[in-house]
Amino acid sequence: MRKIYAETATSIINGECKDPHSYLGMHLLGVEGKNLQTVVRAFQPTAKMVELVDVSAGTSFPMKMECGNGMFEIIFPDRCDIFEYQLKITDLSGNSFITHDPYSFWPVISEFDTHLFNQGNHHRIYEKLGAHVMTHNNVNGTLFAVWAPCAKRVSVVGDFNQWDGRRHQMRELGSSGIWELFIPLTSEGDLYKYEIMTPDGSLIFKADPYAYYAEKRPATASIVMNIDNYSWGDTQWMAQREENDVFNCPMSIYELHPGTWSTSGEPDENGDIYLNYRVIADRLVPYIKYMGYTHIELLPVAEHPYDGSWGYQVTGYYAVTSRYGKPEDFMYFVDKCHQNDIGVLLDWVPAHFPKDAHGLARFDGTALYEHEDPRQGEHPEWGTLVFNHGRNEVRNFLISNAVFWFEKYHIDGLRVDAVASMIYLDYAKKPGQWIPNKYGGNLNLEAADFLKQLNTTVFGYFKGIIMVAEESSSWPMITKPPYMGGLGFTFKWNMGWMNDFLKYINMDPIYRKYHHHLITFSLMYAFTENYILVLSHDEVVHGKYSMLSKQPGDYWQKFAGLRATYGYTYGHPGKKLLFMGGEYGQFIEWNDKKGLDWHLLDYEMHKKLQTYVKDLNTLYRESKALYEVDLSYDGFEWIDCNDNDHSVVSFIRKGRDYHDMLIFVCNFTPAVNYNYCIGVPFDLEYELVMNSNYEKYGGYDPDDSNKIYTAISDSLHGRPFKLCLTIPSFGVLIFKPIFKDS
Repeated sequence: MRKIYAETATSIINGECKDPHSYLGMHLLGVEGKNLQTVVRAFQPTAKMVELVDVSAGTSFPMKMECGNGMFEIIFPDRCDIFEYQLKITDLSGNSFITHDPYSFWPVISEFDTHLFNQGNHHRIYEKLGAHVMTHNNVNGTLFAVWAPCAKRVSVVGDFNQWDGRRHQMRELGSSGIWELFIPLTSEGDLYKYEIMTPDGSLIFKADPYAYYAEKRPATASIVMNIDNYSWGDTQWMAQREENDVFNCPMSIYELHPGTWSTSGEPDENGDIYLNYRVIADRLVPYIKYMGYTHIELLPVAEHPYDGSWGYQVTGYYAVTSRYGKPEDFMYFVDKCHQNDIGVLLDWVPAHFPKDAHGLARFDGTALYEHEDPRQGEHPEWGTLVFNHGRNEVRNFLISNAVFWFEKYHIDGLRVDAVASMIYLDYAKKPGQWIPNKYGGNLNLEAADFLKQLNTTVFGYFKGIIMVAEESSSWPMITKPPYMGGLGFTFKWNMGWMNDFLKYINMDPIYRKYHHHLITFSLMYAFTENYILVLSHDEVVHGKYSMLSKQPGDYWQKFAGLRATYGYTYGHPGKKLLFMGGEYGQFIEWNDKKGLDWHLLDYEMHKKLQTYVKDLNTLYRESKALYEVDLSYDGFEWIDCNDNDHSVVSFIRKGRDYHDMLIFVCNFTPAVNYNYCIGVPFDLEYELVMNSNYEKYGGYDPDDSNKIYTAISDSLHGRPFKLCLTIPSFGVLIFKPIFKDS
């Protein structure tokens, strides 16, 4: 027995013990068959003296240090009971403090918790792992817990122990791979990391994967944070969300990067131009309401070390980035949006993560969150590591993280980034750089199963939320439920439409007639999935030009062409998304190092374009024809999709009630089309409800020009009546039939 104790003590001193609680703290010691005795041991390598304080008696007893190695011990030969005690520790400088012994507490995490986690089914594991301020056995402190199954030893280090990994060595809970330690006197705001001894004996320092907050980059420590004290004011929104039919409601999304949508102007002492979440909210919410958007979508706000990644290379999945404030500040941001009837979507990155030394990469010295084989575990295009979606604990980490954002921050939806890179093993890889699945194919079966489990889980907990896939391939049934063989997403970004349409509008109009299919082909598949039409941040960076600069022609034609682009987008089936700056015609590409060029609104054409987008949003929200049957052929009819000579398309959008109808006529050339006729279904008058060429939008048609057109009894385009119009240069005309019985 003494040999075992000596070996354990040596392993603690050498920092190689997986269960320091078995030796440290208070124990009942049997001596060669004699009566039990109470023994207390403490390892304090930086202490000059340690005293044990009997809390009930108020008496103190000096502890004996063995061999000058920092291991202190006291034996009570006349006692054989477990009693409450504290340690009075005096350091080498003579400073003293009193604390409860971290090794006097039973585990907090139960065997059931570890069982669920190892199965991949602990959907709120963030309540157990990480750092949690709590009162444990009437003692205030923080519970630290981390998953590192291959580590030889894990310690909590921070300012509270001078970053000395010998002082707060954690215990491993059975074979779960989870290490935990309750440390008295630690509290909210304390900096910490995990010091991990890898299988080869090396020491590495890691930020907490489950931390709720972290230092502002370039610093990398985690911060103890309680996120349960915010008082929410969005009860009405949350209740209404559960009743919403997201498929048949208007959804116009304003995508933005919170750090550059609005800035402080002059850089601070750290060179930052970022505002606090609260300030951003107070500026953003009135603007979103003014513009008429229904939702915002934020580029990732989880902690990330590199500004230039825009948040897509995450190191702290449970921590809102400290660039813009604290967790409660972001809660205020979401709350403010909800109280003003604005939904909040987050970009979320469960596909890959960066190689930063303090992050998830080789977390315990082994490929823990990633695959060991680089053909599976590395993404050559982005220089990142790919999550091992087949490992239960990794799936648990990610699915629990999705639940976390919905539960703790009241997020309304997640846009899952880079889905195509997840579900194809050979994505952006050359032959020899990837390993086929068990059937010899290129489909990542484990990632597909993960996505099904993810969506099934979050929809089981939260009604009315939205899960969006950024997916660019032809993988079928992305938005069909898993029981039908789908992945279970609510919506999918329509990347095919986006690529075709942007290619089309980037052409000189003289050539568009030869590529007319680029604006019509999307209707061949528009209802095979639940689509969002996206003009996102990815399309206004890396030399692709801004939305305005993509348009050919002179100054006036660029604005007219962009109005036609947006008009057609709002008429096309599918929900809508536009990246910030596009609504007023940002001339240059988005730059993550500077704010938007809001001064452009001092110029007439930019201000008029903004008014046009605002009015499009108003028309969209108020017209059931544009959203009520948005995901079915029942809500769309071509009038004429074949007039490639004029580069004109015309179509009908319909709601459930036949009164809810709009007719779109879109001209994608600078030529004015006089006496241009289209077939219409009714012998009625038709009101021109919107003309992209009105003077108030930057065009040349008077705002008070004729708005009523009468159908002519002459069949055209398979319909019994027709309207004859003048379609302006790059013009989009939107008509509504005037029903006599309405």
